Amino acid sequence: MAGERLSREAIAMRIANEFFDGAVVNLGIGIPTLCSSFVPEGMQVIYHTENGALGFGPVVSEEEKAQWADIDLTNAGGQFVKPKPGMCFFDHATSFLIVRGGRVDITVLGVLEISEQGDLANWMFPGRGVGNIGGGMDLAFNAKRVIGATEHTTKDGKPKIVKCCSIPLTAPRCMDMVVTDIAVIKFTPRGPILKEVAPGWSAQEVQELTEAKLTVAPDLKEIELL
Repeated sequence: MAGERLSREAIAMRIANEFFDGAVVNLGIGIPTLCSSFVPEGMQVIYHTENGALGFGPVVSEEEKAQWADIDLTNAGGQFVKPKPGMCFFDHATSFLIVRGGRVDITVLGVLEISEQGDLANWMFPGRGVGNIGGGMDLAFNAKRVIGATEHTTKDGKPKIVKCCSIPLTAPRCMDMVVTDIAVIKFTPRGPILKEVAPGWSAQEVQELTEAKLTVAPDLKEIELL
């Protein structure tokens, strides 16, 4: 019997392990924004947001809002973020120039579907006919690494990692890695490779919830958190 699924916070914690000192990081809406709360102490991560800021601190928690909430200091998702010495502000054109110029080391994006080729679909909600591209396409095409953060399946139990995306793409063949509530999967020219599984889960159990064919890494291991 499969183990428990990881929480959204645990997914974010695992992704934060991919950050490095001095990295320029853009965090998408949802699970990605949680990553800023799990950066190892002493590591300097330079956060970027499409609405025109660079070098700010982590997202303000509910307990901190009375002290730090500032309507003029939010990320692209409208969440309050903490000020930080040395941070700077600029217009949208400059913000997107940073992205399109390849200056973002890592972007963490939410996921609706990922194909086995690494295509990403995350802006058009199926069945609702509405979506919001925002800076997702620019980030998916131009960031040095694109990491997905998501539950492994939909609320209806359907796989999100599929053979071919059924909804409009954000960008083709852009994904480097996805961290879900049961697995860490890397995307390569040879297809998706299962690198890590959540505690209590087997490779076979992960495959049963994945439409795309996974190659199991020889060094498959359990997900390690900070």
